[in-house]
Amino acid sequence: MYKQILVAVDGSRSGRRALDEAIKIAQATGGAITALYVVQHPARLVDISTGFAEEQTRHAAEADVATEALDEAKTALADAGVNGSTRAADSNGEEVAAVIYRIAAEEDADLVVMGTRGLSGVKRILLGSVAESFLRTADRPVMLVRNEDPHAA
Repeated sequence: MYKQILVAVDGSRSGRRALDEAIKIAQATGGAITALYVVQHPARLVDISTGFAEEQTRHAAEADVATEALDEAKTALADAGVNGSTRAADSNGEEVAAVIYRIAAEEDADLVVMGTRGLSGVKRILLGSVAESFLRTADRPVMLVRNEDPHAA
């Protein structure tokens, strides 16, 4: 049924749970997994006195998180004996949900698996929800995996 599964990973606990669920599905169906990390670049802050952007430190930190999340996914896929690959995609100013949508189409995914932190109320309004945004435009099945403890980071 699900031969090509795209799972969004972001280094979070809910992202890891999404990967674990995708692995279970791939094991049951003989499917393959693509673990995707969308690299975001925050707006540049320029120090007026020096003229230097403070982006390098934040960009390096984002790259470290991406590398760690994708390495963890590679290890999990290998340990489970599941066929799969990892992929990083640069957002280039695009919304994360839009990047996931585009990559799902490129990979011809039968299923997209995503974690959700289970935020509600003001936190959800202020922080937004990539999963909710993706669901609004999804043209293929989506599985949302909620974090066990909605209060955990």
